[in-house]
Amino acid sequence: MKYRRFGRTGLELSVFSLGGMRFPRGWEKGLTYEGLTDTERETIAAILDRSFDCGINHIETARGYGHSEDWFRLVLGAQARPRDSYYLQTKVAPKADPKEFEKTLQESFDSLGCDYLDLFGFHGINEQQELDWIIRPGGCLEVVRRWQKDGRIRHVGFSTHGACEVIVKAIECGEFEYVNLHWYYINQTNWAAIEAATRQDMGVFIISPTDKGGQLFAPPQKLSDACAPLHPITFNDLFCLRRPEVHTLSVGAGQASDFDEHLAALAYYDRIDGTIAPIEARLEAVLQDALGADWWPSYSEGLPWYTQVPGEVNLPYILRLWSLAKGLDMTGYGKYRYGMIEGGDGGNWMGGKPSGEFDEPALLALLKDHPHRDRIPGILREAHAMFKGEAKQRLSSD
Repeated sequence: MKYRRFGRTGLELSVFSLGGMRFPRGWEKGLTYEGLTDTERETIAAILDRSFDCGINHIETARGYGHSEDWFRLVLGAQARPRDSYYLQTKVAPKADPKEFEKTLQESFDSLGCDYLDLFGFHGINEQQELDWIIRPGGCLEVVRRWQKDGRIRHVGFSTHGACEVIVKAIECGEFEYVNLHWYYINQTNWAAIEAATRQDMGVFIISPTDKGGQLFAPPQKLSDACAPLHPITFNDLFCLRRPEVHTLSVGAGQASDFDEHLAALAYYDRIDGTIAPIEARLEAVLQDALGADWWPSYSEGLPWYTQVPGEVNLPYILRLWSLAKGLDMTGYGKYRYGMIEGGDGGNWMGGKPSGEFDEPALLALLKDHPHRDRIPGILREAHAMFKGEAKQRLSSD
């Protein structure tokens, strides 16, 4: 295993973190640990055994991840893992009422059965409103600072699925020591936020590089061919870890073998540039051949966040899904992620509307300076026809 300093927390984190979002039956309502089968309990134990055996020292979960905190408590307790042998992180969503937030924070501690957290994260600073709830006088941050003084919380950060400008604002307020955000090969729009975090000496944790980063555990053949001789998971990990500004990547394991392709990346850790440069060039060539060099990768420049688009059509996300489907045959991934938009219950975590209906004149007026202004309405309609019909719900309740 390799380790990196997690910003000004000073913690030496493994470059892979165990994410607790995808444990067996972790989202089944009303389920108790005793309701799991012996095989399911053995699977969870095997995931933790494998993560510790390979040198992972960071466990990351959230109050909103179904039974994840409980499963961690029960398995870690059964394995009698020394508490100082790993760093524990959970996340709780900010609330308008800090008393409600503190109640949920206590529930998190009870579920985890812990005396302290190495890392606490505000779960989902996706809009200015959540940041305001945290940093205003008497807000949620004052609760957390009090818990820090009591020794129950050591380091404070936040996670986000929001617009880059909101992430940068949260970073630049100076109150946080680390950030969990999205950034990987197929979505590099948050690089400015990573640069802002680096200026603040903050830890940078990459959320879901394998699932949200393209469902790379089930890649289409065209993507696999472009990434050869590496598996797409291994390429994507190395793409992220090439940047010293990035410190750890989440592995949301559902079985012990889910670590295999990630661990394969470690063999190339000391020669990342030479390993992935030809693959990256091949991917760019494949995408540009399918989409045009004028479209990829510059299509996203100047695109407004969905909250600024008439009808809140999730313009940047849908155009990305269309590009990946046309360029790398990632239609299955497109249907999966577009279904989250169609599901309509994602709040500001997976916000915006699908592109089945939109006000074309208003959209064209908004995009008056975009080089692909006249193409975009047709692409949006094509994307809807390609991806529609698989509306899905987000897992997390926060």
